[in-house]
Amino acid sequence: MTALSKLPASKITGAISDAAERWRDADFPSRVRATQRIAERTGYSLPVVEYALDRLFFSIDRASLEAVIAGELGEVEILDGFRKRADRTEAWARPIGNVCVISSRTTIGVALLAALFALCAKCDVLVKDREDSLIASFFETLREELAEFERGARAELWRSTDDETPALDSFDAVVAFGRTETLAAIRNALPPETHFIGFGARASAGYISRESLCTAEAAAEIARGAARDIVLYETEGCLSLHVLFFEEGGAVSAAALSETLRTELERADVEFPRGEPAHERLAEVAHARALGAFRKSGSQDALAEPPPFLPRLAHAIPVANPADALEYVRRHGLALEGFAVSDNRPDIIGMAVSAGAVRLARFGELQNPPLTGEHGGRPRIAEFVRWTDKTF
Repeated sequence: MTALSKLPASKITGAISDAAERWRDADFPSRVRATQRIAERTGYSLPVVEYALDRLFFSIDRASLEAVIAGELGEVEILDGFRKRADRTEAWARPIGNVCVISSRTTIGVALLAALFALCAKCDVLVKDREDSLIASFFETLREELAEFERGARAELWRSTDDETPALDSFDAVVAFGRTETLAAIRNALPPETHFIGFGARASAGYISRESLCTAEAAAEIARGAARDIVLYETEGCLSLHVLFFEEGGAVSAAALSETLRTELERADVEFPRGEPAHERLAEVAHARALGAFRKSGSQDALAEPPPFLPRLAHAIPVANPADALEYVRRHGLALEGFAVSDNRPDIIGMAVSAGAVRLARFGELQNPPLTGEHGGRPRIAEFVRWTDKTF
């Protein structure tokens, strides 16, 4: 039996929501300390870290948590009762058990969301925290809201080289974020019965239609949003804008759009100053930009070049139609998390879906995903429960 197993789901979601509300205050002491530690660990500037924490904690509220539970499991209180299915059975949803969550190196707070949904499923949760202790600090606030979290929610810092580390094969489920090889190593170390939930590295793209490039003002608005999607988190996140497709033939020329985007990137640099990783790689960025300009003026095909994956740099590619964009994504084997679009033209939406994008968004909103959306194409809570069917 888990620490939270006897609590109504509504009490758990209420406590999580109340704790998140305290963390929305930028002057909340625990958040102030965590903000500085996160900036030191990631090298991101303080405005970027503050933005990330605002997006994280303003997204966590009781209504959103319960909407996910209802959408994926059937009812808000499903973990305490029955779910009637169309095949005339009753299904009990039970917590999967003990869950270990291994935090991401870069994305701020992504492990917290996985941990919170595991807690909503009434699992016991241990998080492998990062050096900034964000998860541990938030769990302290949770314990102040509800004493049962003392046993149910733990966060520790350890390294694989430490003499004593938690045995991953002792957990019923393991959640991990990282590169393909890292996830493969973790999966291979687990017994077959352990449920593994892996989130690998992904990229995001954007598509600007020719209809959207109807005026200089319209182009500037799109470029403003694209610039924010590029500069946040030094373009390291899976929802950062790595590739930008724009259709030729619009009223705004490619040269004018490029200049507008450059201006908006400069403005975004002021709002969200560069962090240490971006400063350290400025030479690489400058070289990539110069090479891009050379190829644009020559005969080489921009579709042949993969995204640079450098801080505050996206690969801008002129295309004739959405089919060109889809071919690029498939040619370079890009696993897409998000796709920003300038309008809802059916062929563009169809292309983004065919390209495998998990989330569609407007430019400027890529980095602000809703709590109710899937992450990495996986459900939020459904993988943290087991179903027991009973015929009636």
